[in-house]
Amino acid sequence: MRRPLNLRHVVSPGLRDLIELANTHDFNRVTEQVRDLRGCTSPVNLHGWTITTDSATKEVVRSYRSEDEPSGRLLTTCGNRRASRCPACSRVYAADTYHLIKAGLSGGKNVAETVRDHPRAFVTLTAPSFGPVHNRKTDSTGKPRPCGCGSHHTEDDPALGTPLDPATYDYTGAVLWNAHAGQLWGRFTTYLRRALAEHLGMTQKALNSALRVSFAKVAEYQKRGLVHFHAVIRFDGPDGHTTPPPHWATFDALQVAVSLAVERARLTVESDAIGERMIKWGDRFKVDQISALGEGELTDAKVAGYVAKYATKNAEGAGTVDRTLMCRSCQGRGYVRGPDGFHDRCGDCEGTGQAEPIRALPVQRHVRQMIRTAWDLGNLPEFADLKLWKWAHMLGFRGHFSSKSRAYSTTLGALRDVRRAWRLVQAEAARARAGLPTTDETTLVTASSWTYLSSGYRPGEELLAAQVRHDIAQTQRLKQEGLLPA
Repeated sequence: MRRPLNLRHVVSPGLRDLIELANTHDFNRVTEQVRDLRGCTSPVNLHGWTITTDSATKEVVRSYRSEDEPSGRLLTTCGNRRASRCPACSRVYAADTYHLIKAGLSGGKNVAETVRDHPRAFVTLTAPSFGPVHNRKTDSTGKPRPCGCGSHHTEDDPALGTPLDPATYDYTGAVLWNAHAGQLWGRFTTYLRRALAEHLGMTQKALNSALRVSFAKVAEYQKRGLVHFHAVIRFDGPDGHTTPPPHWATFDALQVAVSLAVERARLTVESDAIGERMIKWGDRFKVDQISALGEGELTDAKVAGYVAKYATKNAEGAGTVDRTLMCRSCQGRGYVRGPDGFHDRCGDCEGTGQAEPIRALPVQRHVRQMIRTAWDLGNLPEFADLKLWKWAHMLGFRGHFSSKSRAYSTTLGALRDVRRAWRLVQAEAARARAGLPTTDETTLVTASSWTYLSSGYRPGEELLAAQVRHDIAQTQRLKQEGLLPA
């Protein structure tokens, strides 16, 4: 029987907990669990069980109970795509996004390799201007020009993207544009097909029977706090990537259609408080041809790398925070319903509806004003469906950061399934090395039950995770320096 530890002399909670973990019945399993998370910053803690049986022989092939773990729980990765929250999981998400985009450009992952010969474009759509901002201007020769304030800003100048005159900047328009950007993208894809049919002199029905437009897009924040979209748009035959597009479906036709769709795609927002607003794209957009077989400036790999990089970013690129400001207890309303049915002031936020006071956020004045504007607009009944309280920290943007059409390429779920299948193959190989009989996966039945406990590490596990992150960073550095094979 183990003697109870007397750790009163150990000041550090993390070190004290690590000593306790080291004295459990299987410390190697503790370190193995943390190591398998590959540096995840906020793992999910689960309690439950799973059992896999062979339906033909009724033999139990695999079984697991979290109660058998030294800590009594299972740790699994958080899967967060945001690099600001979990660099480790965001790297996995970026790698999956890279393969998803790359497959739609050059084939692979059940996508025909002939897609590299289809017309493809890398399109960038931006927001309109809501007032002059500090920027870094250049002339036609690339020579720097002074900003409207008369200064030459450096690349890391915090003033970049902020209004020259905050008093006249249209913050309401900026927040509403962010809030409707996802809908505007949907409207753009509709008008793109209409514009293409018009340019080619055919009906939409005839176009749809001969051509399919596939795309994948990702959103990115500009320094001024407005989102813009990068999209890969590809022409396919009527059956998708397996069939070539008609000879008349060219990059030039795609370029013309994008120009017309940008001009025509619009949304109208009406409000008694702010009047009527037109939501439309900005005048500055780009349509670049994607070259095949590594030729030209914009190749398949480069485009996939760009999109993967953008996919792990969040609004913090615009200087805002990466957490919701809405009080969870009252859902941003500032009150809760008491036992008598009347509204009582929320005690957690003191009636403000804010988990953190907006005035106390460590952000620039421009970002704070956009957050405050989003919060104020959320109080208007005509914008209740936008849920701007929930998305105030995103400066109003509430759409998906990345999305694709169904026929573009594979899916993130399919890529995760491939990893899961690989792990099963490794488990079967381990069974074979141990002399156990192999199993037929087609006859296996799995039953499981899991309950969420919490997120994060124990203090001692956090120390182990920090060592794992250090080792991963060290290995990557040695690979970059050529001291280890890539």
